[in-house]
Amino acid sequence: MTQVSQNELVYLPLGGSNEVGMNLNAYGFGPEHDRKWIIVDVGVTFGDQSTPGVDVIVPDPAFLEGEEILGIVLTHAHEDHIGALGWILPRISAPIYATPFTAFLVREKLRERNVLDDAELNIVELGGKVDLGPFEVTFVNMTHSIAEPTGLAIKTPLGTVLHTGDWKIDDTPVVGTPTDENFIRSLGDEGVLAMVCDSTNVFVDGVAGSEGDVRIKLAELIQPLKGRVAVGCFASNVARMDSVIHAAELAGRRVALAGRSMHRITAAAKSVGMLADVQFLSEEEAKVWPADKILYLCTGSQGEDRAALSRIADGTHPFVRLGAGDHCIFSSRVIPGNELGIARLQDKLAEKGVRIYTEKDSRGIHVSGHPCRDELRQMYEWAKPKISVPTHGQRRHLIEHANLARDLGVSQTATPKNGEIVRLAPGMVEVIDEVPAGRLFVDGGMLVEEHGEALRERKHAASNGMLVVSFALDKRGKIVSDIDIRSIGLPGDEKNKLEEVLDDLAERVEDTVNGLKGAALEDEIVIEQAVARTLKKASQRVWGRRPIVETVVLRL
Repeated sequence: MTQVSQNELVYLPLGGSNEVGMNLNAYGFGPEHDRKWIIVDVGVTFGDQSTPGVDVIVPDPAFLEGEEILGIVLTHAHEDHIGALGWILPRISAPIYATPFTAFLVREKLRERNVLDDAELNIVELGGKVDLGPFEVTFVNMTHSIAEPTGLAIKTPLGTVLHTGDWKIDDTPVVGTPTDENFIRSLGDEGVLAMVCDSTNVFVDGVAGSEGDVRIKLAELIQPLKGRVAVGCFASNVARMDSVIHAAELAGRRVALAGRSMHRITAAAKSVGMLADVQFLSEEEAKVWPADKILYLCTGSQGEDRAALSRIADGTHPFVRLGAGDHCIFSSRVIPGNELGIARLQDKLAEKGVRIYTEKDSRGIHVSGHPCRDELRQMYEWAKPKISVPTHGQRRHLIEHANLARDLGVSQTATPKNGEIVRLAPGMVEVIDEVPAGRLFVDGGMLVEEHGEALRERKHAASNGMLVVSFALDKRGKIVSDIDIRSIGLPGDEKNKLEEVLDDLAERVEDTVNGLKGAALEDEIVIEQAVARTLKKASQRVWGRRPIVETVVLRL
């Protein structure tokens, strides 16, 4: 007699559980051979010095291709939660569910990738509910550093999962409503099987702080300033934008937006009734507006090369000029990895005579959007989950979060790595399977494998340089032209002049080719390999490096 498989409720992280960013979470219900899935968030992370030429990295959805996906549910509109949709949607066809503000920005992203017409984008009102097969998903009002952040109460026949998304506890959030304590307490009273919860600030004691307090501090800082004022902040933080605008108005200043993201987020905010009464200066007005009567709201607080603040610092911005007697306020935190770029930006501004204000020297002008330890304790008290599943952080964050949950009396915890399927019910929580999970790189507008040859060669060339050698052979394999060698990224000095080194290398190539006999001279691959070996060995002696060698053989 064939045994019937039992229904299971499982959780699968495919992004966000090994590093901050690139969130992709999947929940499955049913027997192993016939599971139905929902996806929560589809985000990106960003390249760094280890991925030259790659700015955007997305989670690999290969496992979910061909599975029955009932819906993609989005918690909020930060890039690490929605940024991969345009790249992945062609590979996973499923309806999308998002609140109005998030849907506005998703629509723009899908349009940029020319997939909007193929997408089913459903708008869910704040606090709304959607039924997706065995999943009843309720959007839970939260507070975070963006408009309309939501947690998700995912009810199934085997129990309820509270997926917090990104959140903090803020009773005066400036924009939106406070975290819905009453609803979360009611969930806890009914019984929460598992809580999948943000771990970003698990090592930070206390609370993140309120946007309402930042509003007061910014007004106090800006009001007495003379000259032009620029404020750099994350464009997605509509509450911060609103507070800066409020401070400008109190100081008798008009606001001009600098940076594409500022215009994009403002359009999204106005589409849902936020910033409705604000009239921004146009670029033409900003060029001639009196210095003491203007405030620029700028992108680029992380030192991004093409953002507004970097262009201002370089003197290349089309309508913003800052100099002696002006001020630049960084109402943002330093994201790890951006320290050098931010320092260079601030040095350039300081050289121009611009006075710099940061959260370090002007306390209270920025607060985090993620929960610190006291807020985590509060959330566990409200929700009372039986199982804790930390997410959104590096491994040490997840493990520390699990330790905290156990200290708070949660009996079961799981810290799955990307690709590990965790059974939440029935029975004890445990990892029951592992599926392929990786990253895809957006390289030259193409989606490529993480360890692709193009990036490998680019990294090799970046650290070792490149030699390009070309020459002509006649039908007998005799060299009948000069041997031309050109270098990329390789140095010379007075003792070893580059031209002389390249001439010496050309002689070595000539000796190598002349040393080949018979069939070897008829095989261009053999010739190229022989030349590459010679040049790599010689380069190792000259430069201590083995550059990429590209050989071009012309047959006459």
